[in-house]
Amino acid sequence: MRSDSAMWAGLFQMSMDSGQTLQAQIRQTVVAAILNGQIPAAQPLPSCRTLARHINVARGTVVLAYQHLVDQGFLIARERHGHFVNPDILPSLDGEASVEPAREGPGPDWSSLVPPRLKKLQALDKPRDWLSYRYPFVYGQFDPSLFPTNEWRECVRMALGVREIYDWAADMVDKDDPLLIEQIRTRILPRRGIFARSDEVVVTLGAQNGLFLLASLLLRKDSAVAMEDPGYPDARLIFGLHTDRVVPVPVDAKGLDPSQIPEDCRIVFCTPSHQCPTAARLPIARRQALLSWAGASDGLIIEDDYDSQLLDDMESGEAALPALKSLDKEGRVVFVGSLSKTLAPGLRLGYLVGDADLIADLRRLRRLMLRHPPANNQRAVAIFLSLGHHDALIRRLSASIREKRQTLRAALSRHLPDFDHGPGRAGTSLWLQGPKGFDADRLVEAARAESVIVEPGRVFHADPRGAGNTFRMGVTAIEMRRIEDGVRALARAASGLPLLAA
Repeated sequence: MRSDSAMWAGLFQMSMDSGQTLQAQIRQTVVAAILNGQIPAAQPLPSCRTLARHINVARGTVVLAYQHLVDQGFLIARERHGHFVNPDILPSLDGEASVEPAREGPGPDWSSLVPPRLKKLQALDKPRDWLSYRYPFVYGQFDPSLFPTNEWRECVRMALGVREIYDWAADMVDKDDPLLIEQIRTRILPRRGIFARSDEVVVTLGAQNGLFLLASLLLRKDSAVAMEDPGYPDARLIFGLHTDRVVPVPVDAKGLDPSQIPEDCRIVFCTPSHQCPTAARLPIARRQALLSWAGASDGLIIEDDYDSQLLDDMESGEAALPALKSLDKEGRVVFVGSLSKTLAPGLRLGYLVGDADLIADLRRLRRLMLRHPPANNQRAVAIFLSLGHHDALIRRLSASIREKRQTLRAALSRHLPDFDHGPGRAGTSLWLQGPKGFDADRLVEAARAESVIVEPGRVFHADPRGAGNTFRMGVTAIEMRRIEDGVRALARAASGLPLLAA
């Protein structure tokens, strides 16, 4: 299709006072647009007659300009189809052209407008091309071979039925799909021992969106938030954007110790089911102590049900512990859940569970940010849950991950015997700690040369300098048959580092 006329009218700013001919100005404009990637190779330029009319010049002027650009190799002419960008001349930078629009004046001083703390925050970075690695021990990604493609397609098709479209196509303002809320209430939450009313649940764009909503609503600049150390880095970053007082609380083999929470903290963030990143489970005694702390200090607990889709202790056979929210008798726990780890991380659907008054305020805030998550996705997921596909998927994932964890532990014991596997016995990752003085950052770099991805542990710590010997290995994305070879390759990378060679 021909280029949009508005685009070309914006590109061409012809001037009789520029000191250059109109033909030269046309050529310069087209060349700049080509080199800046503003004209795709597959998109035809306007015809000579059309462009001449848009920029108010003679058609012959455009004809001469186009012909000159063909002679220079910038354009190619296709009979009866028009003029196109010569694909051989297009620049490329990581597969995309570099667009540098012309500027007048210095422009805004972004360093003074954007909060400095945003640029200083250090997040966990995964390679975008992790699928191209032979041994991707990355957390939070899914195994394509286990994704229920046919079942998901069925649910999407059902959500596109005429009657369904009537239900979700309208603007729901601050509401959610009632079928999805019902499925969360009756199928997902009871598995965690939680029974909630419809007005106590709100849908989010994943757990991170839920945390950002809570931080925006509850935190002030001087609010003190206690969180696990090591802990979920994105939660620390989100809280750090809203308050200057994110207080680390040490984690041991049993998770967060409530007795270590500072007196001036009234909000605690924790991951009691599978602590992030150690996968430790908070014992019942500590859960009760944490709830007692909240009652005595008029505090609030943000419970991220991190990695809880695999609820049993897969290696010891112990039953899953109840969620903090299920033990809460005073409404002091806000429950953060997500479907990313079971269904698909790219779907970005999660939920918050809390007192009705809090949920109502969160809906008001969410309306200002995004109104509501896409209603068609909500309906497709609701159908997926209602047909039992999610329950079946959890069973398949549980069996697969149980086997992968056991295989990974055995391989680590054989090839990296000096590395501790961490306290967690369940979940979808292992937290490893190398010998004292070991540099895990160097291991991450060396491992990538062996086509192995592991995640550095420093970003999970409040002080990244204090835990340079830790790293995390996920099991959801890697194929079972590659785990042994992947650990062997990781051991080769580690053997070349100074401490291990000594």
